[in-house]
Amino acid sequence: MTTNAHASGRRAVKAVIPAAGLATRFLPATKAVPKELLPVVDRPVLQYIVEEAAAAGITDVLLVTGRGKTSMVDHFDRRPDVEARLEEKGDTERLAAVRRTSELADIYTCRQGEPLGLGHAVGVAASHVGDSAFAVLLGDEFVDEEEPLLPSMLDLQARTGGIVLAFLEVEPSETSRYGIASVSPSEYGDDVVQVTGLVEKPSPAEAPSNLAVLGRYVLPPTIFEAINHTKPGSGGEIQLTDAMAALLNDGTPVHGIIYRGHRYDTGMPLGYLQAVVQLAVKRPDLGAEFHAWLTEFVGNPKG
Repeated sequence: MTTNAHASGRRAVKAVIPAAGLATRFLPATKAVPKELLPVVDRPVLQYIVEEAAAAGITDVLLVTGRGKTSMVDHFDRRPDVEARLEEKGDTERLAAVRRTSELADIYTCRQGEPLGLGHAVGVAASHVGDSAFAVLLGDEFVDEEEPLLPSMLDLQARTGGIVLAFLEVEPSETSRYGIASVSPSEYGDDVVQVTGLVEKPSPAEAPSNLAVLGRYVLPPTIFEAINHTKPGSGGEIQLTDAMAALLNDGTPVHGIIYRGHRYDTGMPLGYLQAVVQLAVKRPDLGAEFHAWLTEFVGNPKG
C-alpha cells in the first residue's frame, strides 16, 4: 500500500458541531428551544451526537451556536441541585444518567453571528481547532451506537491525511435531496471509495452515483484556508462542499466510507418522529409495552 504524502498518522480528537440554524421546520417548538435539544425519548438529539463522538475517542467538542442557543451548553453542565435530589431519592439510575452528560467530553462554544452556511460555521472554529485534523458532526443526525461510523472515519483520515466523508446508498429517485459523489475504487477496502467529485442535489438523470453525503466529515486543517477563499454560493451562503471541492482540485485526497448501518435523521419532522418511535421500541424498559400499544394503534387508529 502506498504512503500518502498528506498523511500525519495522528487521529483527530476534536469535533465541531454546527448548531446555529433557526430550525424553521420545527416552529413554533423551536422558537425558544433549540432543535438540537428536542428529546428523542429521554435524551436530546445533541446528546446522542456528543455520545457518538465520545465513543469514538473525541475528547473536545465545540458547539458553533447562535442567538438563543445557550441552553445547549447548559445541558452538559453539572447540576448539583438535581444530583442531590436524585441522591436523596435513591434514584441511582437517573443520577448516573444526569452525571454522564457532564462527563462525555470537554464542551466549548463559539458564536456564528449569522447563519451564513455550513462552510462559514466550520470556518469560525478555526482558532479553536488549530493545526490538526478534526471531525464535523451535523446537529440533526446520528447513527446507531451498535453500528458506529466515526471510528473508521477517524482511522482512515489518519492514514490518508485528507478529507474523509460518509455515504449512504439512496434510491436513484432521492438524489435530488442530497449531495452526491462521483467515485472510483480505492486501495482501502470494499466499503471505502476514492471521491472524484461532488454534485449538489442532482436530478436522477444527472447523478453520478447513488452515494449521498451524510452529516459526518473528517477534515484536515487546510480546509480553513479553502473556506476563506470560498465565495458565497447557493442562497448567498458559504458552502462546505465548495471548499472541499477546491481542496480536491488542488490534490488533497478525498475518500468516503459507505455506511451500512442505520442513520437517524431528525432534521425534518417526519424523520424526527421516526427516530423517536424506532429508539423507543428498542428500549429495554419501554420497548415491549410501547411496541404492543403501537401495533394496536396502527391496527385500530380510531380506537
